[in-house]
Amino acid sequence: MNNKDNFSTNQYEPLRTDVIYRTLGSRCLRAYRRYEFALNKRKILDSLMYGIMAIVMAGVIIALLFVLIYIFRSQAGYLNWSFLTSAETGILPMIVTTLYVVLVSIAVALPVGLATAIFLNEYTRGEPSRLRRKVPASVSLQFVKILRLGIDTLAGIPSIIYGLFGLLVFCRILNFGQSIIAGAFTLSIMILPVIIRTTEESLKSIPDSFREGSLALGATKFQTTVFVVLPSALPGILTSVILAIGRVVGESAPVLLTVGLSKNLPRSIFESGRTLTIHLYYLTSEAVRPEDFGIAFATASVLVILVIIINTVTKILTHNFRKKLGDIS
Repeated sequence: MNNKDNFSTNQYEPLRTDVIYRTLGSRCLRAYRRYEFALNKRKILDSLMYGIMAIVMAGVIIALLFVLIYIFRSQAGYLNWSFLTSAETGILPMIVTTLYVVLVSIAVALPVGLATAIFLNEYTRGEPSRLRRKVPASVSLQFVKILRLGIDTLAGIPSIIYGLFGLLVFCRILNFGQSIIAGAFTLSIMILPVIIRTTEESLKSIPDSFREGSLALGATKFQTTVFVVLPSALPGILTSVILAIGRVVGESAPVLLTVGLSKNLPRSIFESGRTLTIHLYYLTSEAVRPEDFGIAFATASVLVILVIIINTVTKILTHNFRKKLGDIS
């Protein structure tokens, strides 16, 4: 009986094995075909999205080149060395005024924005990291929420409102008059949200292991923030400075109300002046001579070159800092 059963089992074993193999093989084949179809579909979708992004990127580059070529071609030869260095027929006073406004605005806004970002990211409670010390009892979480709300509100206020505020407070109440320092103080308030938000995000990107290592070596919270966190976040801080400079250079309404329209070369920050943006606006809105538009486009060319130089220098500094920190091999 046992021999018969063994014979029957051995007799049908190849058939059963073949059936199982065919069944599993067909299932595996169908699964492979589904996987291959999904993989091809994913490749097609990836290629399609890559093509769309390449087209959009090419469109942005073409638009930028078109604007730059149009500006530089329309200046009609007015852009020369005497145009840049002459105080009577050139734009030297506007360049000096613009540089004054930029430097004073950044000098005022950067320390305040940096300190605020450090406070919000390193010292306020409610953050996920266990390393961040709780704020004192007198500084409640409600105050932090109000502070963040104020920063967001500052970012959304129209620039003309800042101009009216600067005209009332700095020009009249503080008796600065229409001067470079009044315009710089007004613009420093405008760029505070940009500096605070960008610096705060840069500080958040620093790993907690940096802080842990510094604290484990006996450094205080302040020493860790100043000598470990801030140097690591310096590229992001420089990015915030780039964005702030771009906004300062491009503003017109608050500058017109606080700095003024004086075409004279300013000897100090307490005198009135005319920035490149205001000079460009004045030439295009009050153009009475045929060459005014050529001079306006020459001024626009100088403004573009100035922004490119500032961005390039800042990018080089950022690259060097990242290389020192070991982010770039």
